[in-house]
Amino acid sequence: MDSTGMMFIDPHIHMVSRTAYDYLTMREYGIVAVIEPAFWLGQPRTHVGSFQDYFSSLVGWERFRASQFGIQHYCTIGLNPKEANNAPLAEAVMEILPLYACKERVVAIGEIGYDDMTDIEDRYFQQQLELAKELDLLVLIHTPHRNKKAGTRRSMDRCIEHGLDPSRVVIDHNNEETIEEVLARGFWAAFTIYPMTKMGNARMVDIVRQYGSDRIIVDSSADWGISDPLAVPKTAQLMLKEGIPEAQVRAVCYENALAAYSQTQQMQAADWLDAPHIDQTQQYNGNSVLRGQSPGIQSVQDYILIE
Repeated sequence: MDSTGMMFIDPHIHMVSRTAYDYLTMREYGIVAVIEPAFWLGQPRTHVGSFQDYFSSLVGWERFRASQFGIQHYCTIGLNPKEANNAPLAEAVMEILPLYACKERVVAIGEIGYDDMTDIEDRYFQQQLELAKELDLLVLIHTPHRNKKAGTRRSMDRCIEHGLDPSRVVIDHNNEETIEEVLARGFWAAFTIYPMTKMGNARMVDIVRQYGSDRIIVDSSADWGISDPLAVPKTAQLMLKEGIPEAQVRAVCYENALAAYSQTQQMQAADWLDAPHIDQTQQYNGNSVLRGQSPGIQSVQDYILIE
């Protein structure tokens, strides 16, 4: 359980891949809000209807599911670069994106950017930047796993070319080789605490110690891989243990994400500070989160004690 007494936001987590038990433990660790970016599901989608159903779950079922455990849910809508390389499918997805991007609690177009930095990826990346401008939404950038520094720079260049204000663009999956340029150019620098592949929490402590907390955001990007939905509060705990000032910890694990994404007016602290009482008898399209269990599961202990 969280021992800091702090509230946390995980501004990049793929809850469609997680269980209700994750929501329980996340709330007990102090996570009050999550942002779920549209992303690649691990297997290529082959029909636009698959995207329609997926986007519908992000703005509907997942929002309801989170609320049943005391967590406010937001999302970003976009065509992931890995799937942008299927041009006919990408064209069909681009036709439906505005419909979902205009839904309540959609805070950004994302996660978009580059995977292999192909011409096709670049085409649909730029189209989605224009869509973000048109709809007055933020942009969430996925930086590539390969050629990260070049891909990050190119992503920022494209944003500037399209007239986007860097303060309305979150560059995610940063590391030690990208942070200086991202911050110097005025963008938000997000870091994914994901075991072995992106950024470890001990390295994140060093980042904050060196660069401070201004425009730096911590997230988990927890998904169907080996990942941790508690990465944000655990990193906060480690930061405090290692002597990072509490004000800086609060900034990178809560306040900065709120400052960035509240620019759209779709996300405000009042959403969780003034949230209504949880009623697990509620249903979404005739379905509940309980799967036959009794209402009133508000903690891990409640779940364990069910007979």
